[in-house]
Amino acid sequence: MAIDPSREFKPINIALLTVSDTRGPDEDTSGDILAERIRAKGHKLAARAMEKDDADRIVSRLNNWVDDRSVDAVIITGGTGLTGRDVTPEALDRVKTREIPGFGELFRWLSYKTIGTSTIQSRACAVVARGTYIFALPGSNGAVKDGWDGILDEQLDSRNRPCNFVELMPRLLEK
Repeated sequence: MAIDPSREFKPINIALLTVSDTRGPDEDTSGDILAERIRAKGHKLAARAMEKDDADRIVSRLNNWVDDRSVDAVIITGGTGLTGRDVTPEALDRVKTREIPGFGELFRWLSYKTIGTSTIQSRACAVVARGTYIFALPGSNGAVKDGWDGILDEQLDSRNRPCNFVELMPRLLEK
């Protein structure tokens, strides 16, 4: 795994959704961290929103972004825990075309180094929905740093070798 400087960096358009019953825009530090990292990498923050832990509202927001061909990927922070209010993975089940199981597996492996066995309480996951990537991370600052710095920074970089999510984007809708 390495960045190949001979390849062109291709910025993508990323929408950012924070799912929370307890935080508002002023307290959305995990969303702020992701927004800063998205921009610092050279990608475009195409949209940013907050939704309560309500599967119908999350699904509606995701469907709008997935249907917007200018949105290449969505990153969600929050709603991936085990409590009854945590419904982000269930919302993704309602919009997905296919799962990306390795994302959650790798996230928990990386997170184990930081929080130990508590990582098993995370339901971080990723899907493709009608040609758009959706990545769901826990809502803590540490979790979004682990997810971006350890996975998304490289996989959303078109120069990453041996392969990356960006180079697959034109083929996501193949039949």
